[in-house]
Amino acid sequence: MSPQLAALQRRLGHQFKQPELLTRALTHRSFGADHNERLEFLGDAVLSLAVSSLLYERFAGSDEGDLTRIRAHLVREDSLHRLALSLELPLVLRMSDGEAKGGGAQRPSILADATEALIGATFVDGGYPAALAVVRNLLAEVISSASSTDNWAKDAKTALQEWLQARKLSVPAYRITETRGQAHAQTFEVECAVASLRVATRGEGRSRRVAEQDAARRLLDELIARDKPGAGLRD
Repeated sequence: MSPQLAALQRRLGHQFKQPELLTRALTHRSFGADHNERLEFLGDAVLSLAVSSLLYERFAGSDEGDLTRIRAHLVREDSLHRLALSLELPLVLRMSDGEAKGGGAQRPSILADATEALIGATFVDGGYPAALAVVRNLLAEVISSASSTDNWAKDAKTALQEWLQARKLSVPAYRITETRGQAHAQTFEVECAVASLRVATRGEGRSRRVAEQDAARRLLDELIARDKPGAGLRD
């Protein structure tokens, strides 16, 4: 095993009994058939369970809404991206030359996916206790220093829907307007529209989910600006 992978295991706090799982977790689909997407799928679920368990322990007096909001903050793409950078994943990811030259090793979506794949690989290698220990190791500082009263930012789609519902307006509708790029490196364009206000915005992202969040954020910003005194929401 390379010194870089050995160092990564130390940062994770887990020594793999099956090193091939570690290699697979770090392999983008552009590199070959034995890539990390199945491990990512598994890791997404394991991460959600582990974070839920840690938050349940940490915030004994908090209600479901607070816990859900904190969990959403901790497992969203930009949080996982920051974890990936702290683990120095860009140095060890395996991907095609084309993907690498296009900046794939620095792309937040790819790094976030690899982080989830690592957690999935740890689960397969050592079971849930091992995966929980890794998640605890990665998030211990932020969870221990957090308060349930912190301003945990809501995701844009939730914030937009609550803004509209507070004004008794219809919920937004999302649709994909364009998909660009090859299957392993697609960019999605999504429209977010509120029919009752005859307003729509478009967002982009490396996944439909990210594009929807981008479109929702743009629409919410526009509606807030239009709702300011003198602006006229329905102009």
